[in-house]
Amino acid sequence: MFDAVRNNKKIVQIFLALITLPFAFFGVESYVRSVGTGDDVAKVGDIKITQQQFRQTLQEQQEKLRTQLGGQFDPKILDTVEARSAILDDLINQRLLLVEASKRGMFASDDAVRRTIGSVEAFKVDGKFSSERYEAALRAQGMTPAGFEAQLRQDMTLQQLAGAVGQSGLMAHAVSDRVLAIQSEKREVMEYRLGLDAYLAKVKLADGAAKKFYDENSKQFEMPERLKAEYVVLSMDGIAAQLAVTDAEIKSWYDSHKDKFQQSEERRASHILVASEKIGKDKARAKAAELLKEVQKTPSAFAELAKKNSDDPGSAAKGGDLGFFGRGMMVKSFDDAAFSQKEGEISGVVESDFGFHIIKVTGIHAGKEKPLADVKAEIESELKKTAASRKFAEAAEAFSNAVYEQPDSLKPAADKFKLAVKQSDWLLRQANPVNGPLGNEKLLAALFSEDSVKNKRNTEAVEVAANTLVAARIVEYKPTELQSFDSVRANIETLLKQREALAQTRNEGEARLAALKKGEDKLAWGGAKSVSRMDARLIHPLAAPLVFKADVSKLPAYAGVELPGIGYALYKVAKVEAGDKLDDARRQAVVRQLGSLQSQEDVQLYLAALRNRYKVEVNKAALESKDR
Repeated sequence: MFDAVRNNKKIVQIFLALITLPFAFFGVESYVRSVGTGDDVAKVGDIKITQQQFRQTLQEQQEKLRTQLGGQFDPKILDTVEARSAILDDLINQRLLLVEASKRGMFASDDAVRRTIGSVEAFKVDGKFSSERYEAALRAQGMTPAGFEAQLRQDMTLQQLAGAVGQSGLMAHAVSDRVLAIQSEKREVMEYRLGLDAYLAKVKLADGAAKKFYDENSKQFEMPERLKAEYVVLSMDGIAAQLAVTDAEIKSWYDSHKDKFQQSEERRASHILVASEKIGKDKARAKAAELLKEVQKTPSAFAELAKKNSDDPGSAAKGGDLGFFGRGMMVKSFDDAAFSQKEGEISGVVESDFGFHIIKVTGIHAGKEKPLADVKAEIESELKKTAASRKFAEAAEAFSNAVYEQPDSLKPAADKFKLAVKQSDWLLRQANPVNGPLGNEKLLAALFSEDSVKNKRNTEAVEVAANTLVAARIVEYKPTELQSFDSVRANIETLLKQREALAQTRNEGEARLAALKKGEDKLAWGGAKSVSRMDARLIHPLAAPLVFKADVSKLPAYAGVELPGIGYALYKVAKVEAGDKLDDARRQAVVRQLGSLQSQEDVQLYLAALRNRYKVEVNKAALESKDR
């Protein structure tokens, strides 16, 4: 079904890179109808990108970056017109691709989505798909099966479009051979360094230079405001941990929900697929009939015949084995045939949307009821979760009232709900996930508010995560303060000396480079090093681009570069020769990289063409608005 995708994996990956942002809307349908009103951020044809959609995407991208960068994350990183424009471009690109896929009639069928989900290892128990595991895994990510399946269908639809575009992405052999020759070309290089240390000793700072720098750059030496806080956390998980469930309650729930614990019958089957899309239905049916005769003649040769003849690349190498599957996980005609056969029985020729199948049932797991002992822990957890959800809903308002009505202490609220009063280390205004519940922007804003700082009152109860409320109050606060000159003087002097020494090495290095280019070469060069664009590890990374840019039409050629914290380096290219012939594996790796670069360019050209085809309008005023 997805041959084009399998044969063009690079361009598929590039397309899918466009859909790595988490989205609040799912499915192709949501992209091909107008949604929202008011000051929309953009339009793709008649389809709107609303403020709400853009705002949620922005927030979710912020959370993604927070997870990736941890303590280095700055919320202001996305608070620029450039960052918001980049996110909007991604939204527009995705809309364009999905609208085009819809116009072409591309979509992932229910059967394709079902098979994909059934193949995910994270959704299996003992090698078999488990609906309970599937739903639990999605709940852990805050998703529903409907939402996940719609998003998966969307991704698979884009894979089809990517495959169609990727079929044209071929690089001429002459071009790849030339690029490979350039990449592997070897240059014999010698180096001469002007080290920073030799100049540091010569640097004499002017009187008052350090104090002048301190006065002119005082912001650099400010200690930001910070505080320590105590806090209490009311969460559904915490309430659940306080609850107890009796065996009688578990048994009663099990007896009244036995339908949930019926394990459906599963079949294991192998098949030989003769695809009809390449050779046509009549030829495919005839070929399948001939293969069926061979199988019936020698049933033990089924696996070998599948390896040699099946057009299903996923199972052919395994002798056609599809593993165990439940009712409804295969296309209907295949499903009906597999569940009507006895173990070891071989079907006739079965037609489906993919072609013609010969099916052999190799195993049967009869449906059965899971015993109470196997599901007791699951039921206990579910009952606790249900009770905790109810109690949390009841407690949330009372907790909020308690921290508000007794603003000078968190202890009354903590005692009432059996919570521990915890204390933080020093906190800054900038949110940081390592601070756990106190890494929430809204809670920090409340803590650093004027009222909280001045009166040290409890903050309101802030929802820092789903079903989690936190209230806090300041126990110690330090405002922004300027470090004394004496405490930073040594650091400033070291910095100024390094700057001056680096300037001196740069000036001398540039003068020597000019002399070298005039033919005045009297330097004691280091030993020769052979480097190529593919392997330039023997020279400094900042030097490599300049060495390979040097004009080698007349040798020797020279280059120079400032190396921060090190000094200045001069390079002499004495010889240029063809590189070694690459082995097949290395050659193919480089060709793949080149193909990936070309695919990226193809994708950008394709997106540009789509923008011309479907009118794109951007509301710059709405995009730049701070109230988004």
